Amino acid sequence: MDVSLERRKKLAYVARRYYLEDQKQSDIARELGVSRPLVSRMLSEARELGIVEIAVHEPGAREARLLERLRLSGPIRGGVLVEDGPDNDATNRALSQGAVELLEQLGSRQLGVGWGYLIGQLVTWLEENPRPDSTVTDICPLVGNASIPARNYQSNENVRLMAQQLGAVPHFLYLPALPESLEEKQVLCSTEVYRQICQQWEELDTALVNIGDYPSSPDFASLVRYGGLLQQQRACGRMLIYYFNEEGTVIRSDQDPAIQIPIDILRRCPNIIGVCSANTSAKALGGALRSGSFTHIVARGELVRGLLDG
Repeated sequence: MDVSLERRKKLAYVARRYYLEDQKQSDIARELGVSRPLVSRMLSEARELGIVEIAVHEPGAREARLLERLRLSGPIRGGVLVEDGPDNDATNRALSQGAVELLEQLGSRQLGVGWGYLIGQLVTWLEENPRPDSTVTDICPLVGNASIPARNYQSNENVRLMAQQLGAVPHFLYLPALPESLEEKQVLCSTEVYRQICQQWEELDTALVNIGDYPSSPDFASLVRYGGLLQQQRACGRMLIYYFNEEGTVIRSDQDPAIQIPIDILRRCPNIIGVCSANTSAKALGGALRSGSFTHIVARGELVRGLLDG
């Protein structure tokens, strides 16, 4: 349609008055000295010419498109993306809810659970929103217990509470996450307790694994486990208590005494859900996805947008 520039400007003026300045069609008609039906036709013409574009943003539609882009660009089969809340606590609650809903969508039965801040938040959310009729029948920890009192890292207690809220049977790992030496680890891993948890790990259909950042200053425990390897290989994030770099390489150390699910057993699990907190960086998420260890993610939509568009 050949429409003059002057006509387009007039249509744009009418559209701006109506759509952006909330003027009634009758008021615009009075201002221009024309009829109200003519103003209505001008608005229709503005839409036909592309001067006005109307977009309807359905709740969750943007996140669904981001998830599809992520699925097409890598190994992820699905997941849940959430909008940012007014603060980190609200965002983490939304992420916790998303993780529980994903477990329901997957029909998870044999569940392994990692540790970390968001896992602790998820447990708190479940205490407030129990799911006693969930499909989950058994839950076990993916990593031993920490020596620190922080609830987020008390694997057995988190498993107990989750099982209570999901109507499932808990299975515990009565071993430390970080024994004092390789020799102690070898002794502990020869016990019946460890054999039983290994059997649980082999039978998992879903693993819930935290994705976090690697600290700019390594702590003492990681220095003991890896020496300078983490800095030499440019670690950018962690899952459970494994570390990886931006290329997705999981960094290995012959001096690492950690007790957690072996990475080869983890990768055999049909559904591996990576959960990111409100503070997880795009660098850490990118490295985690390149590791090939995850089939699903739960994350902020804006975090995934930054990763895809970065």
